[in-house]
Amino acid sequence: MNVTALEEVLESAKCVFFDFDGPICRLFSAYPAAHVAGQLRTMLDSYAPGRLGTSERHSSDPLSILSAARDLFDDDVIQKVEGRLTEAEKEAAATATPTRYAHELITELHTLGRTLAVTSNNSPAAIQVHLKGRELSDYFSPHIHGRRPDGSHLKPDPDCLWRAVESTGTALEQCVMIGDTPADWKAAKSAGVAFIGYAPMSRKEQALKDARAPVMVRSLDAIRDALRGTATPL
Repeated sequence: MNVTALEEVLESAKCVFFDFDGPICRLFSAYPAAHVAGQLRTMLDSYAPGRLGTSERHSSDPLSILSAARDLFDDDVIQKVEGRLTEAEKEAAATATPTRYAHELITELHTLGRTLAVTSNNSPAAIQVHLKGRELSDYFSPHIHGRRPDGSHLKPDPDCLWRAVESTGTALEQCVMIGDTPADWKAAKSAGVAFIGYAPMSRKEQALKDARAPVMVRSLDAIRDALRGTATPL
């Protein structure tokens, strides 16, 4: 971790965008993502058996299945599948394990006057379930920018970041995103937003390194430490 680079990013940030699954919670910690992926495959097969490709047939990622299906199925089918995914995410969000130090970081950023937003590929309804359950909703509302109802423009498309920039009224150069995947980094880069990679595991760290993410931390507590060096209330 480059402490100087981290402090510089935070010093210019008036608005902080959080990805949801990873930086805020482990969404499918108690409700397996592979189970949800299987449900989506079953739904899609009921409309057109065998249409999904080999990679989607073996994927445990519900979002990758939804994304692939958008190119293969009619809009009405996608709407139903997205609806089923939203319900599964809401159920998962109710029992999702909070990310260590997320609550503390969120409240400290708020105390320092930073505007907070969520920029996620997950359903905004599911995000609200978790935030309300952890009494964090007020820190982000109304800046919760999740998946569109038609499942379009998922990251690495920067759509949800642009929506956050617009809703917060913050200049691009005063925004930073905390994300844990190469798709998050690519979306931030495309949007012109600074990025902090959250890599609590070696595989996450390697993936972000391979994507050339410029700033990474292993723990959100490192961001809290850096804030103490740049903790000037706005």
